[in-house]
Amino acid sequence: MVKRISNNQSIREVIEELLSAYHIEDKVNETRVIGLWDQVVGKMIARETTHLYIKNKILYVKLNSPALRQELGYARTKLVKLLNKAAGSEVISDIAFL
Repeated sequence: MVKRISNNQSIREVIEELLSAYHIEDKVNETRVIGLWDQVVGKMIARETTHLYIKNKILYVKLNSPALRQELGYARTKLVKLLNKAAGSEVISDIAFL
């Protein structure tokens, strides 16, 4: 007979262990931050955003409007804090507006 081992782990715990074991939790968090961009900055700014990616903990944001790029540059620190808070961990350390 095969013995059954009692499993008291939740699905969340199992997924977190898998992400950690395969070293992909950072990529999942980066994807989460990119997905939260529209929610954090709002529809108007999201409409002017053409491309987002993260490299070396820096979020690169391609914008259509030079004026908006300048304005968001002033709010860079606040946006980093808001995005990290929304993601639930420190995923990015800076934002570069392109």
